[in-house]
Amino acid sequence: MKTALTEADMIRLWELHTQLEFATKDAAATVATMSRHNSVNHVPVMTGGRGHDEMIAFYGQHFIPKMPTDTTLRLLARTVGKDRLIDEFVFSFTHDIVMDWMLPGVPPTHRKVEVPMVVSVQFEGDQIASERIYWDQASVLVQIGMLDPTGLPVTGVEQTRKFENPELPSNELMG
Repeated sequence: MKTALTEADMIRLWELHTQLEFATKDAAATVATMSRHNSVNHVPVMTGGRGHDEMIAFYGQHFIPKMPTDTTLRLLARTVGKDRLIDEFVFSFTHDIVMDWMLPGVPPTHRKVEVPMVVSVQFEGDQIASERIYWDQASVLVQIGMLDPTGLPVTGVEQTRKFENPELPSNELMG
């Protein structure tokens, strides 16, 4: 049985995993950080996969090569506990490429998007067992011009501004 990782080891492994995804862009190396029975679920659109073969295909065909070149992640908060790491961050990009993992079937709009995200990373032994990533898809659709927020209880980039600055006003949609 593999021993559980320390909090520092979980952080190092997660940061290596994200570096392999976003900087190195190596699907096989990314999947090598994961356990045999791994899974990824992008909750709003149910993209991702389960197991080695699905993850190689997902990272190699749909995620890594479909990432806008100006993508950035701005970490706001990190919580580390027993076998789990939670990151809250802003995912920022220009929608200049088909992103079938996030916006299936949507051609590039060339609009800037900034959306708060939360990822829950579960560890098994010394590897990543699962990732569940959450974001507000309505905010993304507003920012790329596919959803008119008029009269709807949704926001665009304003939610990112409030996420990063708690001093901004609340309750503006309540009128």
